[in-house]
Amino acid sequence: MLKKLFIVLVILILILGGGLYGAKEYLKGLLPDKAHFTAIRQTQTSDLPYVTENIPAGRGKILAVVTSVGKMAKVGDSEYTQKTGYEHTELARAYWVFTANGFEVDIASPKGGKPPVVIDDEDMGAYDYAFLNDSAIQQKVANSIPLDEIEPLDYEAVYFVGGKGTMFDFPDNPSIQRIAKTLYQNNKVVSAVCHGPAALVNVQLDNGKMLLANKKVSAFTNDEELILIPEAKEIFPFLLQDKIEARGADFQAGLNYLQKVSHDGKLITGQNPWSVWLLAEKVVEELGYQPKQREKTPEEFSIELLMIYQQQGLEAAKEVLKQQPGSYQQMLIVMHAVLAFMQLETSKGFDILELAEELKELVDTE
Repeated sequence: MLKKLFIVLVILILILGGGLYGAKEYLKGLLPDKAHFTAIRQTQTSDLPYVTENIPAGRGKILAVVTSVGKMAKVGDSEYTQKTGYEHTELARAYWVFTANGFEVDIASPKGGKPPVVIDDEDMGAYDYAFLNDSAIQQKVANSIPLDEIEPLDYEAVYFVGGKGTMFDFPDNPSIQRIAKTLYQNNKVVSAVCHGPAALVNVQLDNGKMLLANKKVSAFTNDEELILIPEAKEIFPFLLQDKIEARGADFQAGLNYLQKVSHDGKLITGQNPWSVWLLAEKVVEELGYQPKQREKTPEEFSIELLMIYQQQGLEAAKEVLKQQPGSYQQMLIVMHAVLAFMQLETSKGFDILELAEELKELVDTE
């Protein structure tokens, strides 16, 4: 997905002038050098004090559920297939928050065994690579527990990980409905992010009401879906926002591809991958604990900067940028410029590129 967005930006620069070589050099010039990315890819769990030091005593278990669907197929079209799976960053980031705060995490999927995964290298940070590089964690992922073997009351919370595959195997899965209903009715936490709330759209409580009815809910929005996949209505059984609203929920849409979390009692939901850190810490809070202190990640700093730009304007964002220029993920900022161009918001696109240029200059002069 991200590589396709880069192509869009290259084409745009070509239209404006400068040639292919100039376009490539311009893009490369906004990003860190190769050594930066090489170092991040080598991150080990032992390099992260947040997940290795001062871990509270056992506080129980949290169940993370991922999809077993590795290919999307257009509705009624057996010939169309596109690879998918669960989103790696959505599992990794929540896993670290839960374990750092004293919870054991089990990983389950509808079919069990090794689930398909989507890994966007361009969107990865240190914690995401540490998760990949941890052999014990990867062994756990590769041997996910079949959902029909799960006893819900063994867990304090469930977390439904996103990924487009969830749209196919989460909504009608009886084990998912059993787990979500049992936990919710026993005053435990039900959480989901991005496409993960697809797990909840058909959950009916014992009183006959839908779990989502009259609840504040966030999930991947129609706008976010259709920008990236214009044919989404043909590929998926439904658009997630539409289905959630049809279940009587108060859908809470934040800014596109920026952090948004809805917390409605024991139900906690997030809009997209960049909502995971906050969502996971809200789960810890709802379970009765103060989340452990940690340094914000470059992804979080970047999302906050982009939110300031959206809400307060370019000059306000530039002032914030000057305070900690080394704290941002430059790739993420550039990608938001590309997204703006894709939506024909050219003024916004150039503003964010200007932010990326200023960030690069500040980092290079540090």
